Amino acid sequence: MIRLRRLLHLDALRDDRGMALAIAIIFGTVVVFMIATATTIAVGGIKKSSSDADWNAALSAAYAGVEDYEARLSNDTGYTQYGNPAAPFSSTSPGLTLPSGGSANDAFGTGASGSWASVPGGDGRSRYRYEVDSSKYYDTGVVRVRATGKVGSAVRSVVASIRQQGFIDFLYFTDYEIQDPVLTNVDTTTCVKHAWEGRPTSTRSNLCGEIAFDGGDTIDGPAHSNDTMRICQATFTKPITTSNPTTTGLRYSKVNSTGASCGGQVFPAGVSQPAFTSTIGMPSTNAQQKAATQYNTGTATTRQPGCLYTGPTDITFNADGTMTVRSPRTIKTQTDATDPTQGRTPAACGAVGTGPGQLGSASGATVAVPANNLVYVQNVPLSGDANATFTTTLRDTCNVDNGVGYPRSGETQLSSSPCSYGSRSGDAFVHGVLDGQVTVAAENYLYVTGDLTYLDRGSDMLGLTATNAVMVWNPIAQTCSRTSCSTSSMLGDRDREIDAAIISAAHTFQVQNNAYGGDRGTLTIYGAIAQKFRGVVRSGVNGYRKAYSYDARLKHTAPPSFLNPVTTTYGVTTIGEVSPAYSVSGDCAKKAGVCV
Repeated sequence: MIRLRRLLHLDALRDDRGMALAIAIIFGTVVVFMIATATTIAVGGIKKSSSDADWNAALSAAYAGVEDYEARLSNDTGYTQYGNPAAPFSSTSPGLTLPSGGSANDAFGTGASGSWASVPGGDGRSRYRYEVDSSKYYDTGVVRVRATGKVGSAVRSVVASIRQQGFIDFLYFTDYEIQDPVLTNVDTTTCVKHAWEGRPTSTRSNLCGEIAFDGGDTIDGPAHSNDTMRICQATFTKPITTSNPTTTGLRYSKVNSTGASCGGQVFPAGVSQPAFTSTIGMPSTNAQQKAATQYNTGTATTRQPGCLYTGPTDITFNADGTMTVRSPRTIKTQTDATDPTQGRTPAACGAVGTGPGQLGSASGATVAVPANNLVYVQNVPLSGDANATFTTTLRDTCNVDNGVGYPRSGETQLSSSPCSYGSRSGDAFVHGVLDGQVTVAAENYLYVTGDLTYLDRGSDMLGLTATNAVMVWNPIAQTCSRTSCSTSSMLGDRDREIDAAIISAAHTFQVQNNAYGGDRGTLTIYGAIAQKFRGVVRSGVNGYRKAYSYDARLKHTAPPSFLNPVTTTYGVTTIGEVSPAYSVSGDCAKKAGVCV
């Protein structure tokens, strides 16, 4: 019995030891599996973390590509001519060439064998390349760039629109806050300088004719002056800037146009005065716009030239997408870029002659508004031009019938006025309802002779530029007795609306005869105004009250072939991510077998 118990005890011990071994083996296996799982998760996490880092870095590299192109464009405004014509995104931009020599740019690489540029300051893994679409640059001032960033196995692309920053970034822009010296006869040597450069600013005499924001003016849009502004009882709803470089005190003057100190200024919330920004230089003329009406430019392009008219030209925009043009001095409506004595007369610009429906007839020629293009009105040339035939036959007169109905019968031209209606002047007289996108440029004056509005504010766009003044037409009749004279407006309406981006390159935007004719109501501007000298819109009880509002589309685009600053920078107006344009190998991404 005792022996049996011992045997049973030994068997129990053996069973316990076996069970312990089994448990130990099972536990060890679990631990091994846990370690293996943890290791797998850790390694996978590292790989994912690395992948996520590359993914984010690739987007940053794409943005770096956009910044690089923007910087190159700001340093060289002619950089829009460069790009890789073999790049898929550039296929609609004829005439692009690759920069060579020391100007070669690795970012213009394309395809598997093409180059990539390295992100400056990086470890060499972050790279980018970009493609350029400049096909709409001359129409809208916008260049589109598709930039692709590559880091490791991650590739990401963005598309950005880049536009020159300048006049039409502002509802209101001036170079000098004084009246046009041509109209005031002040000493230009003394007065044509910015106040912060030493212009006399006596509050009593107002020697140079400074103009103040006063009388409840509301500027509902961004505003800038290269000069020091006088601001009294005026409201600015959006950012306001000046090129006055002072770092102490005020950058504006609390003095009205009569020299009295004032208050009542209202700026956007949190703003106490205009902020400083660099001077934006204005071109001296708009002559460069004339090139948009030339053919045989020597550059491969699909862009059609605009229309050239010569001498006084009256333009009425019609709501059906046409314009009626009366221009009796015009001989050729487009000229040869290589030989200005040669020209042509395409039907799209109107038939030349005095017959019914022709440019020289009393009713003018009605044609479609040039699509995304420009109309240029030049002075009658003296020689060496396809439109110089009138050199010996056309008498040069001022303020006498100019051939298109100005001045009106009974209209008084004050002795202090310049040559308002010259028979040989490149003056444009414009009004109507625009259905389209076009710029009207005048070598001399541009007169807005009635309401000038958009049929559709969402799609229509108009630019108005003149080397000399842009005038809101306000003809007056003057009656004098032995002791006094009285004046009255010849217009039967009140109020005026102008929908356009407006620039006077060398002079001013103002109301004609602004000190005469009585109260004209309200001048509504929807767009932007830029001028070298500040113009008068209301003088006492005469002229118009101002109601100006900014066309926000001008932040992203511009009227066709519009006038650009001589010095400025470029900025990104829109940017967004798109599908990758290239694979890691550099091959283009394809859709239906075609590179996209």
